[in-house]
Amino acid sequence: MSAVPFALDLFSQGPITLIDDDQGGCRYFPGVVDAARAEAWFAAVRDQARWSQQRRPMYDRVVDVPRLTCGYALAGDDATVMPTVVADIARTVAAHCDAPFTHVGLNYYRDGNDSVAPHNDKLTTLIEGHPIALVSLGAPRRMDIREKLPPRRVVRIDLEPGSLLLMSHAMQHHFDHGIPKTKHAVGPRISLAFRVRPPKDTGW
Repeated sequence: MSAVPFALDLFSQGPITLIDDDQGGCRYFPGVVDAARAEAWFAAVRDQARWSQQRRPMYDRVVDVPRLTCGYALAGDDATVMPTVVADIARTVAAHCDAPFTHVGLNYYRDGNDSVAPHNDKLTTLIEGHPIALVSLGAPRRMDIREKLPPRRVVRIDLEPGSLLLMSHAMQHHFDHGIPKTKHAVGPRISLAFRVRPPKDTGW
């Protein structure tokens, strides 16, 4: 299995193409907002979002999901009241990505023990052709993007605060992505994932 690390110029206007496909693949935009705004956004989201600790079955027991989560509907009949800062971030995403996002899911990685296992977004909960837009705030964390079939190449990228990552709907067929645990000292990180859901879908 090959691994392709990326050392990125944080002052580049981007985008940097990590994976290519006919829907735009995976593109990384470093420095979508400056460091001061990213820091202010992180503090506001951390303090104002309605975080919860989810639990899930694993083998013969139920365990805590290794991160805090929450989510908001952005549009439609199920639109919910959200912190002003989340609405501000949504407007910034809309300026960089012309997609009618309906929901945003938030993850709070408190330290290196928090993670998300390799996965692809469930295609039945997404509208075909629209991307997933991921905003990163707080400390940088590494994302691993793994091809599902041989040669099973791996792209590893440090998601910096104030960055935007766009992943195409088509990419979900062929790649998994995740945030691995780390033993290195890392600060807390928040991600906001914007998606276009079908009507009546209540997920994030």
